[in-house]
Amino acid sequence: MNGPAPELLLLGAAVVVGIVQLLWATLATRGRGDLKWAAGPRDEPMPVTGGAGRLKRSFENFMETFPLHAAVVIVTYLAAKLGDLTLWGGVLYVAGRVLHPIFYLVTIPYARTLAWAVAFTGTLMVTAAVFL
Repeated sequence: MNGPAPELLLLGAAVVVGIVQLLWATLATRGRGDLKWAAGPRDEPMPVTGGAGRLKRSFENFMETFPLHAAVVIVTYLAAKLGDLTLWGGVLYVAGRVLHPIFYLVTIPYARTLAWAVAFTGTLMVTAAVFL
């Protein structure tokens, strides 16, 4: 028994990144919000600005990309299509998703976009492996 495929471990790492982002965004947002609003039904959205807003939007972006990445990793695993392309694609996805909220928070011009592009390139690499 050799243990789980590295791509599956990277997928698990991406889940950890998502959990950290969720907690980070939630704590930052709660710290700027109204406790009565947070405890209520939240029928009306509360605008969140500044760093808290950027962390929230970065997490929302993670939630847009993660299902696609997770699905294609699982497909390549089940189809026995794992290899260098899927391994490096997973590394790029995790690295990009780790850097995205940091660059978004500190507002380095174009860095957030570059981090997103790195992560998306990783997903495209894993997707390409399905068809090779």
